[in-house]
Amino acid sequence: MTDASENQPRAVVLLSGGLDSYTAAAVIKAEGRDLFALTINYGQRHQRELEAARSVANALGVVRQAQLDIDLAQFGGSSLTGASEIPKGRPLDATDIPSTYVPARNTVFLALALGWAEVLEASEIVIGVNSVDYSGYPDCRPEFIDAFEQLASLATRAGVQGKTIRVRTPLLTLSKAEIITLGASLGVDYALTHSCYDPRLDGSPCRQCDSCRLREEGFRAAGIADPLVLRCASPPTG
Repeated sequence: MTDASENQPRAVVLLSGGLDSYTAAAVIKAEGRDLFALTINYGQRHQRELEAARSVANALGVVRQAQLDIDLAQFGGSSLTGASEIPKGRPLDATDIPSTYVPARNTVFLALALGWAEVLEASEIVIGVNSVDYSGYPDCRPEFIDAFEQLASLATRAGVQGKTIRVRTPLLTLSKAEIITLGASLGVDYALTHSCYDPRLDGSPCRQCDSCRLREEGFRAAGIADPLVLRCASPPTG
């Protein structure tokens, strides 16, 4: 963690510990923002990503990391917050919305980030959503981001007073390979990240869920070895 700069613009970044949120945060930091990281423990079935988020926050040198406990598992509706099976080997170009979709998750997360941004007088909220190489979640689309930014202008004191709070999505239209290439150019250490929806007992990736396969294909297309896979080198299980 670092000290805030008096005249440095502030940004609240939603930091999950995943590849995308780390890269998005690194982009905004490179622009000269003081980062305030918000990590949500939303009842996900494993804690590995929360550990990764702490490691990533330290690597980014954020001013502060806040972790909120919001138990969306009480609502159900997603295999990420329940005991139902995580889909494996699903076609990456499938058009259906998979069971790993968590209802209204990004809406909830952005609303929490908006509240903190007002308190901090931050001008930006950063989220690593992507509408190219993703699992078809409706709350990763540009239409959603535009609508939320409009909501922010109407529903906050800052917005009413003409102080715009932007929702920054630096990865929105990039492929996974382009995201990884961008992160590598910024010195992002992807060995710190966690992407897997269904990690093994030792925390290593399953390499079969949507997120693992999108990550693997992204590194392959970028021509870069995934340092996390190298560190956890072991063949995928059946």
